[in-house]
Amino acid sequence: MPQDETGRRPDLSDLDSFAGVDELGAEGYEDSDDHDPELDARDTAFEAGGGSRGGIGGVGQLGDNLATGPVPDLSVPEDTELHELDDQGEPEVHGSPDGPEARRELMAVEAELNQRWPETKIEPSLTRISALTQLLGEPNHGYPVLHVAGTNGKGSTARMIDALLTRMGLRVGRYTSPHLQLVTERIALDGRPISAARYAELWHDIAPYVSMVDGASADGVEMSKFEILTGMAFAAFADAPVEAAVIEAGLGGAWDATNVADAYVAVITPIGVDHVEYLGPDAVSAAREKAGIIKPGSVAVIAEQDPEVQKVLLERAVEVDAAVARAGSEFGVLEREVAVGGQLLKLQGLGGVYDDIFLPLHGAHQAANAALALAAVEAFFGAGKDKQLVVEAVREAFAEVETPGRLERVRAAPAVMIDAAHNPHGARALAATVAEEFAFRRLVAVVGVMAEKDAQGILDALEPVVSDIVVTRNSSPRAMPLEELNQLAISVFGEDRVVAETDLETAIETAIALVETSDDPEEPLAGGGVLVTGSVVTVGETRTLFGKEPA
Repeated sequence: MPQDETGRRPDLSDLDSFAGVDELGAEGYEDSDDHDPELDARDTAFEAGGGSRGGIGGVGQLGDNLATGPVPDLSVPEDTELHELDDQGEPEVHGSPDGPEARRELMAVEAELNQRWPETKIEPSLTRISALTQLLGEPNHGYPVLHVAGTNGKGSTARMIDALLTRMGLRVGRYTSPHLQLVTERIALDGRPISAARYAELWHDIAPYVSMVDGASADGVEMSKFEILTGMAFAAFADAPVEAAVIEAGLGGAWDATNVADAYVAVITPIGVDHVEYLGPDAVSAAREKAGIIKPGSVAVIAEQDPEVQKVLLERAVEVDAAVARAGSEFGVLEREVAVGGQLLKLQGLGGVYDDIFLPLHGAHQAANAALALAAVEAFFGAGKDKQLVVEAVREAFAEVETPGRLERVRAAPAVMIDAAHNPHGARALAATVAEEFAFRRLVAVVGVMAEKDAQGILDALEPVVSDIVVTRNSSPRAMPLEELNQLAISVFGEDRVVAETDLETAIETAIALVETSDDPEEPLAGGGVLVTGSVVTVGETRTLFGKEPA
């Protein structure tokens, strides 16, 4: 079995050996929120459920378990007297696809996969993933693909595309990264994550072929975890089988493992600066890499971009003779009105106008994502002038969209909202949405970021819309040291507005207490809120603390 960088070999038969490692057994050394920011649980059965405090804001004594998932809701007759530590119902049945046995198998598989290169350590080549897909019978060519790349909004756009295609009657597979809570979220069929048992089965099915690719490597570089997950997804979609696959690029585009798929529709979300070590120092450099998903004869559906970025994308489209649809030209948001629980939209699509679209998500950026997703699905079905999708079906699809961790409310009073903004571009969109659509009496931010991220830019974006900030660390070893983040926050907010807490759960409790107190006895306490943000890992761990199911 491969060793990690310290030479350790995990004992896969001993579940206790997973304590203190990644959410499902990995060393938490990944370098990017955008690519497998594994949730580094410590004692997965105890601390992830809230430690001795047992959760936040009324979550049950056990809370959720980052490794084995949510504790089941139990049900018993109403007249049954329960012990104070009992839950409300019957335990999971052993042998079920997401039961204890399946989760333990999932843990063992993850422990094995996480001995490989972390997903952000890349060697720019499609050779290994191409070899694997060839050995598997090229499942990546067994269905039409809609490929999504960009800097921000990829996950939300992919989920919207999935919802639209599903409502149009297709069976859809969706591959996204990173996950918030459980790795099975990455491979979805029929709008839901695959089971733990299916995840393990997929690995065991392709493992012999992975070994063949590893053994044939001329440079000695074995397949990375992300390459393997990509192969698993392609295989899962072929086995289903699906009628369309929505594939989100991991890091970049041209050299991303997902690019062995030849997309019929290439979707480009807004491109900004991120992952400069791989994508270059500016948005134009990143655009050149991401433009690689635009293939000969495809349709490129492009979100609004900076002019220099747009030029790079259009040049690529001309080079490969791809058709182009641009936000602000061929499609876009015509009208947008803030509504209870979301927004009401009027969208210009490729085939006409779609009105009375309720989107249960907040922010102008989500409205733009909706227009992008709609145009992508229209392009997929060949929509154009006088050839429109069924408007009522579009309305129903958008009304049912869910995007976990994107301005998601996890508690009502005081409101606790979570958002996975992890770069300045995302933080600015978040701040603009909060300012426009919410009227909090007092809003306290809880922020935990990764060491390699632009924390200064994130804090600068949040400062105008929050009253106070509680800085903290998530459980990843990659988290920015608390003292460093605290000093940055003081430089932006001033010392009186900053509190530092050593762990995420305590930070959220502190923020709630700040919202629920006031120096003015005349000031009402209602209308306060807490916003948890800064990292995908931070948001995923918060979802778990509040008992949310992986989705």
